[in-house]
Amino acid sequence: MKKTKKTISLAYALILTLAIAGCGNNSASSNQGNNVAEAAPQTTAETTAATEKPAQVTKIVVGTGTGFPKVCYIDENGKLTGFDVELIKEVDNRLPEYEFELQTMDFSNLLLSLDTKKIDLVAHVMEKNPEREQKYSFNKEAYAHWRNRIIVSKDNNDPIQSLDDLKGKKVLTSATSAQSTILENYNKEHDNAITIVYQNGAANDTVSQISSGRVNATLAADFVLPIIDPQGKLKAVGGELSSADILYVFRKNEAESQKLSDAIDGAIKELKADGTLGKLSTEWLGADVTDASVK
Repeated sequence: MKKTKKTISLAYALILTLAIAGCGNNSASSNQGNNVAEAAPQTTAETTAATEKPAQVTKIVVGTGTGFPKVCYIDENGKLTGFDVELIKEVDNRLPEYEFELQTMDFSNLLLSLDTKKIDLVAHVMEKNPEREQKYSFNKEAYAHWRNRIIVSKDNNDPIQSLDDLKGKKVLTSATSAQSTILENYNKEHDNAITIVYQNGAANDTVSQISSGRVNATLAADFVLPIIDPQGKLKAVGGELSSADILYVFRKNEAESQKLSDAIDGAIKELKADGTLGKLSTEWLGADVTDASVK
């Protein structure tokens, strides 16, 4: 009988122990499950933060000028604006991976600043020509297209129709400009027949230089005349001297510059497709000069 009671007591104790152990395991499992459930959102957030790193934004310094009316200039409120300025801002808006910073300087220093890596690209209605292509890279999608002609005083009665008619005359231009290249190339083949006067002042000094007779003529893109000469003191004469695409200029043979150039091409295509580019051209230049087929 004692043996039986002892056996029952031991069995009861064993059952009680197992029951307690079972409760303990269930409680631990329940707590562990709750902990997992509560921690799950934090773990997901931590994983997301680890995998979705903030996108890196590359800063790009854009070189432009301040002395070209309606293109890149300081307005009456002291604000840098104009066709090139507002267009590059639109391009910047389309490229979230880049942040553009405009840096102003004299036109003659733009390409030198590009060479010395003070800026990353030039935005100053730059024409693409063989001389520049030897040293610099251009994006492919032109944002404007125009034609160069000879500009003289409105009361000038000389029969000037071509570069040959400028022999022995003083012609105003800006150093490193596409127009200066036209004159310099002509002089190389014609024993410096034209006296080239390099402009020290801004583009709006052109009218007074020509109308006063200090120089006889200048060369300019077709859209420029009404911008620099709203009072109509000058006139275009002769036929088209040259035509060119207007593009952005980059350093040559640089992978990062090429990547940026390709990105800008994509943005320019978008701006053309949605009409923004033509609108900006008409607003600032008085006509849509973005289509090469329009003459």
